Amino acid sequence: MYKYPKLILTLMMIVPWFSLVFFGKTAFKRFLPASLFISIVVKFECYIAKKRKWWWFYEELHPKLSRDTPLIIGPFFVGSLWILKLTYGKFKEFILFNILIDSFFTYYLMNVFQKLGLGSLVRLKRLNLSLLFIIKSLLLYYFQYVKDRYIDDREVG
Repeated sequence: MYKYPKLILTLMMIVPWFSLVFFGKTAFKRFLPASLFISIVVKFECYIAKKRKWWWFYEELHPKLSRDTPLIIGPFFVGSLWILKLTYGKFKEFILFNILIDSFFTYYLMNVFQKLGLGSLVRLKRLNLSLLFIIKSLLLYYFQYVKDRYIDDREVG
């Protein structure tokens, strides 16, 4: 078990935001609503996961923050922005990229999380976690598609 799990969680929450310096204001405005939407979906999913003991996070940053917060507002939120920016409008690339990233998280980083004493899967198999990631990916893409097509009235691409 690692000595400083709170430091790791803090860094995990903050460091991804530094990458947005390279993101661009227009792209940020365009993809922000979809990333917020999917982050809210993940927050709700984590509520269900806690009740059903799908996974467990061992450490918390603060008593008023849920244990999943660093992961959601750090790599998940910022990652959703980047995935949309890099692959939106190219559905096959979007799916492939998501499968690669999600598999890396599910089959490698979950082991790292467990070794560092940050969290682990409890009643959820890795395959089921992968399926949840795919469903969220599709929801993210669909939300952006609807936003672009019916709300923004701008062309996809």
